[in-house]
Amino acid sequence: MNKEKLPYSQSALVLGIVSIFTACCCWGIIGVILGLIGLSNANKAIKVHNENPDMYDGINNAMTGKTTAIIGIVIGSIFVLVFVYLMNTGQYQIMMEQYQQIMDEQMN
Repeated sequence: MNKEKLPYSQSALVLGIVSIFTACCCWGIIGVILGLIGLSNANKAIKVHNENPDMYDGINNAMTGKTTAIIGIVIGSIFVLVFVYLMNTGQYQIMMEQYQQIMDEQMN
Protein backbone atom coordinates (compact mmCIF):
# COMPACT_ATOMS: atom_id res chain seq x y z
CA MET A 1 0.00 0.00 0.00
CA ASN A 2 1.37 3.41 -1.00
CA LYS A 3 1.25 6.09 1.64
CA GLU A 4 0.55 9.69 0.73
CA LYS A 5 2.80 12.54 1.79
CA LEU A 6 1.55 14.17 4.95
CA PRO A 7 0.10 17.59 4.10
CA TYR A 8 1.73 20.59 5.79
CA SER A 9 4.67 18.54 7.09
CA GLN A 10 7.24 19.73 4.57
CA SER A 11 6.18 23.36 4.82
CA ALA A 12 6.37 23.12 8.63
CA LEU A 13 9.94 21.86 8.37
CA VAL A 14 11.02 24.56 5.91
CA LEU A 15 9.34 27.35 7.87
CA GLY A 16 10.89 26.09 11.10
CA ILE A 17 14.39 26.11 9.65
CA VAL A 18 13.93 29.50 8.02
CA SER A 19 12.52 30.91 11.27
CA ILE A 20 15.75 30.04 13.08
CA PHE A 21 17.84 31.74 10.39
CA THR A 22 15.68 34.87 10.21
CA ALA A 23 15.40 35.09 14.00
CA CYS A 24 19.16 35.49 14.14
CA CYS A 25 19.52 37.81 11.15
CA CYS A 26 16.44 40.05 11.11
CA TRP A 27 16.08 41.35 14.70
CA GLY A 28 13.88 38.40 15.56
CA ILE A 29 10.42 39.52 14.49
CA ILE A 30 10.43 37.75 11.13
CA GLY A 31 11.67 34.58 12.82
CA VAL A 32 8.82 34.74 15.33
CA ILE A 33 6.24 35.18 12.57
CA LEU A 34 7.63 32.35 10.44
CA GLY A 35 7.98 30.17 13.54
CA LEU A 36 4.33 30.68 14.43
CA ILE A 37 3.24 29.78 10.91
CA GLY A 38 5.52 26.72 10.94
CA LEU A 39 4.18 25.64 14.33
CA SER A 40 0.64 25.97 13.05
CA ASN A 41 1.45 23.87 9.98
CA ALA A 42 3.18 21.24 12.11
CA ASN A 43 0.18 21.00 14.40
CA LYS A 44 -2.14 20.63 11.39
CA ALA A 45 0.08 17.88 9.97
CA ILE A 46 0.21 16.03 13.29
CA LYS A 47 -3.58 16.27 13.63
CA VAL A 48 -4.10 14.89 10.10
CA HIS A 49 -1.64 12.08 10.79
CA ASN A 50 -3.28 11.16 14.10
CA GLU A 51 -6.70 10.89 12.44
CA ASN A 52 -5.42 8.24 10.02
CA PRO A 53 -1.80 7.21 10.71
CA ASP A 54 -1.76 4.35 8.19
CA MET A 55 -2.60 6.63 5.29
CA TYR A 56 0.21 9.20 5.58
CA ASP A 57 3.99 9.19 5.56
CA GLY A 58 6.17 12.06 6.80
CA ILE A 59 5.34 12.51 10.46
CA ASN A 60 9.07 12.95 11.15
CA ASN A 61 9.10 16.12 9.04
CA ALA A 62 6.15 17.46 11.01
CA MET A 63 7.76 16.69 14.36
CA THR A 64 11.10 18.19 13.30
CA GLY A 65 9.27 21.21 11.88
CA LYS A 66 7.49 21.69 15.18
CA THR A 67 10.78 21.54 17.08
CA THR A 68 12.59 23.95 14.76
CA ALA A 69 9.61 26.34 14.78
CA ILE A 70 9.64 26.43 18.58
CA ILE A 71 13.39 27.08 18.57
CA GLY A 72 12.90 29.89 16.03
CA ILE A 73 10.13 31.43 18.15
CA VAL A 74 12.27 31.33 21.30
CA ILE A 75 15.37 32.78 19.62
CA GLY A 76 13.30 35.43 17.84
CA SER A 77 11.52 36.39 21.05
CA ILE A 78 14.84 36.80 22.82
CA PHE A 79 16.14 39.04 20.03
CA VAL A 80 12.94 41.13 20.10
CA LEU A 81 13.16 41.55 23.89
CA VAL A 82 16.83 42.57 23.68
CA PHE A 83 16.04 45.05 20.90
CA VAL A 84 13.17 46.59 22.89
CA TYR A 85 15.42 46.81 25.96
CA LEU A 86 18.18 48.51 23.94
CA MET A 87 15.75 51.00 22.46
CA ASN A 88 14.13 51.85 25.80
CA THR A 89 17.39 52.36 27.68
CA GLY A 90 19.09 54.40 24.96
CA GLN A 91 21.82 51.81 24.51
CA TYR A 92 20.89 51.32 20.85
CA GLN A 93 21.75 54.95 20.06
CA ILE A 94 25.09 54.60 21.86
CA MET A 95 25.87 51.43 19.90
CA MET A 96 25.05 53.17 16.61
CA GLU A 97 27.26 56.13 17.48
CA GLN A 98 30.15 53.81 18.32
CA TYR A 99 29.57 51.92 15.09
CA GLN A 100 29.56 55.17 13.11
CA GLN A 101 32.78 56.27 14.82
CA ILE A 102 34.50 53.01 13.93
CA MET A 103 33.32 53.28 10.33
CA ASP A 104 34.59 56.86 10.10
CA GLU A 105 38.00 55.78 11.44
CA GLN A 106 38.17 52.99 8.87
CA MET A 107 37.43 55.40 6.03
CA ASN A 108 40.23 57.76 7.00
